[in-house]
Amino acid sequence: MLTLSEIATRHPAGSRVLHRHGLDFCCGGRRSFGDACAERGLAADAILAEIEREDAGAPSQGWDQRPLGELVEQIVGFYHRRLREELPLLVAMASRVENRHGDKPECPRGLSDHLAGMHEAVLEHLAKEERILFPLILSGRGAQAGAPIHVMEVEHEDHRASLLEIRRLTGGLVPPPPACTTWRALYLRLSDFERELMEHVHLENNVLFTRALLS
Repeated sequence: MLTLSEIATRHPAGSRVLHRHGLDFCCGGRRSFGDACAERGLAADAILAEIEREDAGAPSQGWDQRPLGELVEQIVGFYHRRLREELPLLVAMASRVENRHGDKPECPRGLSDHLAGMHEAVLEHLAKEERILFPLILSGRGAQAGAPIHVMEVEHEDHRASLLEIRRLTGGLVPPPPACTTWRALYLRLSDFERELMEHVHLENNVLFTRALLS
């Protein structure tokens, strides 16, 4: 049986569909797809059929086959850039919602502080990758990068815990009835942020790091 990470890597729509069904393909990506579906009461065959339908006509990234330099360029140029752009905006939006709706019981109190702390931790993480780990990999010394890779994987688990805390604070990212337009937009953007961060971690943990250690 394929693992979650293999499905996310081999299918253009894989990560999107797995995220939609709450299947952790990044930090939990080495787990059996069948076991993960069974735990959540999902029909594995139905999920695979959904992925195949959405794959139709979609261009394949094939990051498991592309040069490591192209993969690093994609991670830094897209995912790292997106994190640097999006997290400050999410902090500002969350602060606005808390300031305007703090008297409502459904208000996600503490969300802006949590996102601000996450922003600081993520920036430190990205800097370590860009200044230390990625140059090591690009110089052809990926097999010697076991220690820094382990540190990055541990920090990825911290990112996963932060995403779970966002889910807790926001009631699963479901806007409550009194939510205004900004509140609803915040939850939509947080959902996109969660999916992109999971795709990002998946590409590093299950594709880049795995390949680099064998280089």
